[in-house]
Amino acid sequence: MTTDPGAHPATTEPTGETMDQPTTTNHPTPTANHPPTTMYHPPTAPEAPVTPQTPSAPQAPTPAPATAPPPTPGVPDAERLRRWRMVLGADSAEGTGCTPTGQDAAMDGALTALYGGDPGRNPGGRGSGGRTAGLGASAPAVARWLGDIRTYFPGSVVQVMQRDAIDRLGLSALLLEPEMLEAVEPDVHLVGTLLSLNKAMPETTKETARAVVRKVVADLEKRLESRTRATLSGALDRSARTSRPRHHDIDWDRTVRANLKHYLTVPGRDGEEPTGTIVPERLIGHGRAARSAKKEVVLCVDQSGSMAASVVYASVFGAVLASLRTLSTRLVVFDTAVVDLTDQLADPVDVLFGTQLGGGTDINRALAYCQSRITRPADTVVVLISDLYEGGIRDEMLKRVAAMKAAGVEFVTLLALSDEGAPAYDRDHAAALGALGAPAFACTPDLFPDVMAAAIEKRPLPVPDLEPRP
Repeated sequence: MTTDPGAHPATTEPTGETMDQPTTTNHPTPTANHPPTTMYHPPTAPEAPVTPQTPSAPQAPTPAPATAPPPTPGVPDAERLRRWRMVLGADSAEGTGCTPTGQDAAMDGALTALYGGDPGRNPGGRGSGGRTAGLGASAPAVARWLGDIRTYFPGSVVQVMQRDAIDRLGLSALLLEPEMLEAVEPDVHLVGTLLSLNKAMPETTKETARAVVRKVVADLEKRLESRTRATLSGALDRSARTSRPRHHDIDWDRTVRANLKHYLTVPGRDGEEPTGTIVPERLIGHGRAARSAKKEVVLCVDQSGSMAASVVYASVFGAVLASLRTLSTRLVVFDTAVVDLTDQLADPVDVLFGTQLGGGTDINRALAYCQSRITRPADTVVVLISDLYEGGIRDEMLKRVAAMKAAGVEFVTLLALSDEGAPAYDRDHAAALGALGAPAFACTPDLFPDVMAAAIEKRPLPVPDLEPRP
């Protein structure tokens, strides 16, 4: 419906259409600066005919006609229209008749600057035709925008908007400025972006970048370390059970269960009820604290650009594993070259800045290096973290995996170590590894301790999906 330029929109009534809400709007009277506005009203289906009821044939209730969704219960019409206006933006929401004011206007401006217009378009401000992407190409403008979104949106939403700003508007270069890094909300994806810019980062920015990375790493360690240590310590203890324990090392629960078949009934004395006892022919005890490492773990991590989040999590887990004295942990990162970062595991921030995201992938070469460092195959777990897009020799890669498994190595293939969902990966290589007894699957950081515990104890891996979708 098009409003009559000579009438106020609030007094204009629809003709020939049925609406579930009054058509009162807050649009100003059309002028040269405010042209007539076209308002779309979703048509409603005609009402179904009602059959007259008779006393002998009770009439079933007539279905309600198909109309637009009813108003949200308990939400006033004005609030409902305000919400739709914030969701749809300026152009798409003209029919709501709402004009954002105050905080709503600020939130709408922040959203308009990022999501208005075509991705990649950056004209430097809002246009008159509704939402057009425009953060401007200057650090002060982006810094103000970052401050706005942190004021009006929760942290989880801020992280998503920052990521979208980098991807849609090409603002990665602005992260090289210290003032910009101080304004951002640190998260795993931002760390990945900073690592990809590491070589181009000026010295004046590197200290600020390290502070951002260190904050993210500290948050991840706080979230993941205690559970990882508890889970793996228990797995290491269980893998070191002994059948000749000292008295204070006896695991009584496991000893009783193992000797239930030796249960004897002892007759009672002087009319007492008979009793039962277990003869412990076999004792099971806890392994004593080892002075040397019981197991060896090799983390072999693909540092190609698509694996940025996995590199961050792998570095944190590598540092946690290295802190367990009963584990000997090695961290190897690779693209077409192989770099051993084991000597930097004391500080995961140093590990991260020792990586170089991007480049090709030579999995075979990386596995050859890892294989050469294995000294106790039966006590070694190799974890390959890669999307399996191999640029090296495929057959040689598979032969190396088969040789390591034949020697007794527990081989684990993770297509991703992150919270990003199903990754893209090479399905042929994943199927080939699965045929060798090394199923490839994506793993979340929360599941990783359980995966490692199962590998250390040589139990079946807790694979969430044997055939993950690409």
